Amino acid sequence: MSDTPTTVPCRLALADGSVFTGTAFGDTSPRCTVGEVCFNTSMGGYQEILTDPSYAGQIVTMTCPLIGNYGTSDGDLESTRAHCSGFIVRELANAESNYRSTAKLEAWLAGQGLVGITGIDTRALTRKLRVDGAMDGVLCTDPSKSDDGLVQIAKDSPGLVGRNLAKTVSRDQPVIWDDDLGGWSPLQGAIAKPDDRLKVVALDCGAKLNILRNLVDSGCDVTVLPFDASPEAILEHKPDGLFVSNGPGDPAAVTETIETLKQLRSKLPTFGICLGHQLLSLAMGAETYKLRFGHRGGNQPVQNLGTGKVEITSQDHGFAVDLDSLKQAGGEPTHINLNDKTLEGFRHATEPTFAVQYHPEASPGPHDARYLFDCFVAMMQTGASPTSEQMDAAQRARNELATA
Repeated sequence: MSDTPTTVPCRLALADGSVFTGTAFGDTSPRCTVGEVCFNTSMGGYQEILTDPSYAGQIVTMTCPLIGNYGTSDGDLESTRAHCSGFIVRELANAESNYRSTAKLEAWLAGQGLVGITGIDTRALTRKLRVDGAMDGVLCTDPSKSDDGLVQIAKDSPGLVGRNLAKTVSRDQPVIWDDDLGGWSPLQGAIAKPDDRLKVVALDCGAKLNILRNLVDSGCDVTVLPFDASPEAILEHKPDGLFVSNGPGDPAAVTETIETLKQLRSKLPTFGICLGHQLLSLAMGAETYKLRFGHRGGNQPVQNLGTGKVEITSQDHGFAVDLDSLKQAGGEPTHINLNDKTLEGFRHATEPTFAVQYHPEASPGPHDARYLFDCFVAMMQTGASPTSEQMDAAQRARNELATA
């Protein structure tokens, strides 16, 4: 008997009629899986990406050509399970080399019931998505399906626009979160925590675990509530501040959270990340729109408009806030994307509200923006959104720790 594992053919079909043929890995049972095909430019961190709830409804392409070389570990999860619909890589590593690894990537994916495809030209696929935009697709390991049939399935996919996917990934019961960063604390070290810990309610629209860890690490006692928690349910906890998390799908479709945020305006210091940034903007009266191919990766340059400083950031979003509508709604832009000039952050001049489109908690990605959690703590203490001078001071404090 041969020890060579049986290979299972797999096809990726796109709504524009393109079909890529490769080899399946992970869960290779005969089936078809639909989703919006996107790409991520991170060099690593594939397990964090796979378990990021923001990827619900998407088939993720990694632009880094070799994936899986360091295996998988339970310590690298950003939620309890994989959330994306499928995974695309150029080359799946034959061997894992990492003392922390507990399983090869393909075995972990199989346990998650997730299919991947390897052996296709991910550079050509990425170029197509950059030119034509992210598009719906289908991964299929069922040989009975024709190429034309798969393309039609992709065309019939519901896509992301108009879909409230936050409700599919949110916790449905309150949770007390008390884990901090522990041994994962970055080089910037620990800023002195407030004398009295601050109570924060976090609305879970698909919250990454490292966001919650950073909040605790910054001196907050965190209660996580479902995305559709009512204003009364939030205020019942007597929080010092409100956090609105990242998450998947079309922000305009998350009407329950938008309505809650409208009712809580000015009542609580509020900080939002990614989808939270978009939901806070919509609650103020701004508008959102779908980006051509989104921002996904750990190397996205963002400039603080007040200080002129550039941060290299971790990002994962396919929608953005319209800059002009935000200004008309009373928002003050604080950060801009240097690649395409889209809005990356804002504050409200008279209300204790600020948000960023990118991910200061990283995982994966750099920690340049971790100081924003300190700004949230300061906002809860002062009742005013952070100015550019205060952001600069908070960032300098982190940098001094890193060089000490």
